[in-house]
Amino acid sequence: MDKFNFGNSDISRGQMIQMLLRISIATVITYYSAKFLMNQLDPTNKTKKKAKLLAEEQLRRLNREDGFKVYPQQFNEYELMIASHLVVPSDITVSWNDIAGLDSVIQELRESVVLPVRHRDIFKGSKLWQAPRGVLLHGPPGCGKTLIAKATAKEAGMRFINLDVAILTDKWYGESQKLASAVFSLATKIRPCIIFIDEIDSFLRARNSNDHEATAMMKTQFMMLWDGLITNSNSSVIVMGATNRPQDLDKAILRRMPAQFLIGLPTEIQRNEILKLILATEEVDVNVDYNRLAKLTNGFSGSDLREMCRNASVYRMRQFMRANDRGNKIIDSSNVNRTLIAITMNDLLNSHSKMKESKIHTGSLFLESRIELD
Repeated sequence: MDKFNFGNSDISRGQMIQMLLRISIATVITYYSAKFLMNQLDPTNKTKKKAKLLAEEQLRRLNREDGFKVYPQQFNEYELMIASHLVVPSDITVSWNDIAGLDSVIQELRESVVLPVRHRDIFKGSKLWQAPRGVLLHGPPGCGKTLIAKATAKEAGMRFINLDVAILTDKWYGESQKLASAVFSLATKIRPCIIFIDEIDSFLRARNSNDHEATAMMKTQFMMLWDGLITNSNSSVIVMGATNRPQDLDKAILRRMPAQFLIGLPTEIQRNEILKLILATEEVDVNVDYNRLAKLTNGFSGSDLREMCRNASVYRMRQFMRANDRGNKIIDSSNVNRTLIAITMNDLLNSHSKMKESKIHTGSLFLESRIELD
């Protein structure tokens, strides 16, 4: 029997094999034990499991409702993480009919984005007749940028990934790049698809020397994969971003988003249309003067107008309940006089006054803080 000499000890071949086998078993046990402990200590582990379950459910719904044959086992763990932010088309309840005062923007989006996607088979061989690979919606907050993005997906029949940028950041080296890659590989598998990034300036702002290495690598990876979409004429994946600060975006990102739409504050005519749309399904007094309200609300965004109408309805309901509250007794809705719960012009004017006062106060605080900083 062969023997190996280690110092003053002789070890046979069999003993050597047994020793190596024990070391191997101990190494494997140590590896999996350490991996188990790290997974248990990882605060994001539960979040990842929930994200995986949600992604699987969304993909199954996509199969049932959209007739699209994809299955969870076709996706890796990174794609499933991104798929947890997938919005099933039936869940998108917004359409062009829910957006008022932006007819010109809607028409341009329909012609430049929706039609090339819905009728892509007609000009399949053309390298020019195709939807842009990047669309930027910019303008003041509360003007309907997110609504427009969802309505575009609905009208074009595209799947919608409402990408949460926070999901792309991971403490482990290299994981962020894999997640960024998964965004595009997932979108390609379920195409046609829109990848929507709200507040895109927080993610793809101008690069500088102070950027963390991992952040810089993730941005570079994202842009390289995006370039792959641009060079592939058969791809029907669009990256759509919304921002209030387009000047903060990297120039390389702006180059990748040739279709740019300004969604500004509504004009008086647009405010009139928005108010009518918001109150179309409500009980409204016949004496409400939309023209007067449109003139008074100069500087209001679409969300401001909605909040003004909501506050007005609260005022009306509050007065009605105070007049008809009978302790714990439920009010019979069939006997309610509808004119008593209709939103009146006074309700809207009171709501407008309070909101305007709040806006002035907020603006004064902002100016004071800027002066202190200066």
